[in-house]
Amino acid sequence: MVFAIKTEVRDLRQSLEFTEQKTMYGGRKIAEGDTVFIFASENEGGRGLIARGIVSAAELMPKKADVVRQTPRVSIIVKRIEGAKRPLGRSELKRFSDWKDGRPETELNFKFYRQATNKIVSVSERTAAFLNTFF
Repeated sequence: MVFAIKTEVRDLRQSLEFTEQKTMYGGRKIAEGDTVFIFASENEGGRGLIARGIVSAAELMPKKADVVRQTPRVSIIVKRIEGAKRPLGRSELKRFSDWKDGRPETELNFKFYRQATNKIVSVSERTAAFLNTFF
């Protein structure tokens, strides 16, 4: 499967660790060997799509007993493969808001920017192919 993560990225070492990340839209199914596109969250000063990598470890965090409703969280380690060659972030995706048009840009805008929270999401094959054109 293919996933994307939008989160704070402090540096772009070869191995990146993302701890207890929220998941939505199938993101909790992320596993070792999956491809992941890394978006540096604009909320934390990032610029959107910055890298592509392979998940080298993934662990679903246990639910907390004292919380009734909670978003599943996952910790992952990603081996960075390469950096993005072109920008793709909130400003490039903002105009894609016809939620039923089937475009990869719209899928990303919906999953990442309709709710501004950082998260891991699964992406369709069509969106993965679109994201691959940025490398």
